[in-house]
Amino acid sequence: MKKYILFILLALCSLNGFAQSSMTDSQVMDFVMKEHKKGTPQSQIVTKLMQSGVDISQIRRVRNSYEKMQKGNAAFGAVKEGTTTDRSRTNNGQTNPNTTSGKSKRQIAEETLKDYNDNEQVGDRYSEGRITPDRSLTNTYNENDGEFLKMQSEMNDWMPQDTAAMYKNLLKQLSRNRKRVWGRDIFNNKSLSFEPNMNMALPRNYHIGPGDAVFIDIYGASQKSYQTTVAPDGYITLEGFGPIQVSGLTVGQANNRIREKIGKRFSSSNIRLSVGQTHTIMVNVVGEVKTPGTYTLSSFATVFNALYMAGGIGDLGTLRNIKVYRGGTLISTVDVYDFLRRGHLSGNVRLADNDVIVVGPYEMLAQVSGKVKRPMFYEMKRGESLGTLIGYAGGFAGDAYTRSVRVRRKTGRQYSIFNVNEFDMRNFRVADEDSVSVDSVIPRYENMVEIKGAVFRPGMYEVGGRINSVRGLIEAADGLTEVAFAPHAVLHRKKADRTLEVISVDVEGILTGRVADIPLQNEDILFIPTRTDAQVQRTITIHGEVLYPGVYQYADNESLEDFILQAGGLKQSASTVRVDVSRRITNSQALTPDSIIARTYSFALRDGFVIEGAPGFVLEPYDEVYVRKSPGTTNQQNVSIEGEVVFGGSYTLTSRRMRLSDIYKAAGGVTENGYIKGARLERRTTPSERIRMENAYKMQMEQQRKNLINFAVKTKDAGVIQALQEGDGKTAKEGDKKPLEKFQAPDVYPVGIELDKAIANPGSDADIVLRAGDRIIIPQYNGTVKINGAVMYPNSVGYVEGKNVSYYIDQAGGFASDAKKSNTYILYMNGMLAKVGHNAKVRPGCEIIVPTKIQSKMSLAETLSIGSSAASIAAIIATIANLMK
Repeated sequence: MKKYILFILLALCSLNGFAQSSMTDSQVMDFVMKEHKKGTPQSQIVTKLMQSGVDISQIRRVRNSYEKMQKGNAAFGAVKEGTTTDRSRTNNGQTNPNTTSGKSKRQIAEETLKDYNDNEQVGDRYSEGRITPDRSLTNTYNENDGEFLKMQSEMNDWMPQDTAAMYKNLLKQLSRNRKRVWGRDIFNNKSLSFEPNMNMALPRNYHIGPGDAVFIDIYGASQKSYQTTVAPDGYITLEGFGPIQVSGLTVGQANNRIREKIGKRFSSSNIRLSVGQTHTIMVNVVGEVKTPGTYTLSSFATVFNALYMAGGIGDLGTLRNIKVYRGGTLISTVDVYDFLRRGHLSGNVRLADNDVIVVGPYEMLAQVSGKVKRPMFYEMKRGESLGTLIGYAGGFAGDAYTRSVRVRRKTGRQYSIFNVNEFDMRNFRVADEDSVSVDSVIPRYENMVEIKGAVFRPGMYEVGGRINSVRGLIEAADGLTEVAFAPHAVLHRKKADRTLEVISVDVEGILTGRVADIPLQNEDILFIPTRTDAQVQRTITIHGEVLYPGVYQYADNESLEDFILQAGGLKQSASTVRVDVSRRITNSQALTPDSIIARTYSFALRDGFVIEGAPGFVLEPYDEVYVRKSPGTTNQQNVSIEGEVVFGGSYTLTSRRMRLSDIYKAAGGVTENGYIKGARLERRTTPSERIRMENAYKMQMEQQRKNLINFAVKTKDAGVIQALQEGDGKTAKEGDKKPLEKFQAPDVYPVGIELDKAIANPGSDADIVLRAGDRIIIPQYNGTVKINGAVMYPNSVGYVEGKNVSYYIDQAGGFASDAKKSNTYILYMNGMLAKVGHNAKVRPGCEIIVPTKIQSKMSLAETLSIGSSAASIAAIIATIANLMK
């Protein structure tokens, strides 16, 4: 705003005198500010001022008043005694000439163009009083007048006359084929001006210069304060003491000189000199920048701040080799990519008066397109490899073909193509104008088969290993469901020309061994149909200890004995003293609900026949038969021990109190290569544990949702409320329910054990009780330590007894800049975790993990979402921990 007003006033100064002005100086300034705020075009502002008789002398007078008002600084060398003032510093250097109110010319034009395209009536806001060749204000000056056109041309350098002119200029600018080079726009970002911190402590080597505000405080027996500014000749003047030369001195040296001059008069007091507002420096920015020239900057300014003031790097400028000269000597070379990739500011030195920043032309540009995370142009140095270029591009995308990339190169006479494989990328050197293309993976599978229909786990599976035939695929899918029609299934197979053929499959014959198994090929699809009898509406159901429990088609006059035989007969574990039949009660004539909803019949069996119960009992549709398990039958329960043991394999639990030490003894102990301290235990998740995990997850998710609803309603956060409404179609009020995400508990989970302690103290707390399905693994001794996470170079190194965590972190290059050091933890081979700092010791085979800080800024909804997920995971871990006790 200030620049805009001053620019208009300066432009008006070039006009000849006109009619006698009817406006005062303050009215002229207020008029310009008011009209600019309303959005009045510049041409109309100028014309109205000319109509009012504003002449060049008045404009000059207003301009001078405006400039003095903006400066408001004390004269050089003047002194104010005994005053109290704000001693904080402000940036007294120039601002970016390419920005206005924080926006560049391009941003202003692009925003106006967006409005122009989004709203055809955008010009109406300027229509009142607009001057065009076919429409002009009455009593205005002719637009063909030379002085008017001259002033208008100068103003159009800063802002086009109207939206139409802005639209034309923007189209001309966007028509240029501009290469988008990574990092080149960093100095055009209005939110990243690199302005120095003006109120930091002065560096020890800071030298006082003309323009510095100096404060001299005398305290003790005498109380006095002086405020002054260093004059251009380097002197300050104190009343009663005369001029004192301080320019070129450090603050400490200046303190000593002031004490020498005035110390005798204030011998019983303390004297202290400090610097407030600092002087400015002149810095020259030359070469390939948007606006080369000499800039007045704060004495704290750095190279990046100067480049920002110069409008950033030009289309031909280098980002990798920016040179800073002081007194003709090269003092620093700046590589902007070091800052962008690693945050290094080593070359971004603090500038001094008359420093010269030279931005030469770039040396090499290479383009990366295709499946990388940041496809664009990158400036490269001589000798940098293709692997480095891919790293600048953020690495490969998830669907990239990484085995080979294609490089197109201009050889000086024609083009050449290079196909660089994944092992040569670090050795292949990039040349100027190279174009690198990264292909995507082929949208086909190389090791996939799929099973559909009446199986427990339909879906895609990896072909190979144990899944190489129809039988193996069905077993991997947990077998056929009860309603599967096994005699006839369909296998779809792609031929060499990608056309389909169908193969009939007798699944029942394959599973029973009656017919030969069929080998599978890549992209085979097996469909298991459903029995038609399971689709019939009238059914009967049998549960419990029969060979084939499930739902069966109802048949007239079917007895209980017939149904049990149809279900494959009783299992050995079945109870013959009690078989129950539940029958629904139906009454089509009832007008009110009955309190009795079902009737139960009990029977005793012998050799599959009813010997006790209702005689001649015949089943009816929708009956459900329950064959109970005998309480005197217990199946064998096995555990396994694997790895470096003498007799590995499965062992039957002989009692409900069998422990780790018992199975260890049964397996004959460890081999000479076994590492007992690294032994671990994997335990199967029981149905009750699965339910507890899922319930814990649901309760945590519901609580997080309620917290989110309460917060959204309280803060009236429209975005969160809308998200909740889209999730369940309701208003965000207390008690609303949103469908919970599906959660599936894991089939197995780790249990941290200390087998060495269990063997040494059988029956102790470390000697935990085993249960069916437990799997104990005793590994070989691993003499390495892995370092992972937020370190400079994740690595595996040899274990050295007695070395602490810091030693191993150093072997990985030290912590990364985003490392969360306080949360470093150790994962041991036996599945136990320990946080570093809690007396955690490094052991052979362990892994040291350094978490990474979360650096991105997130919205409220994202933050709460992450909090919800983290809380859910915490709840699951807590549940598992409780189950292991």
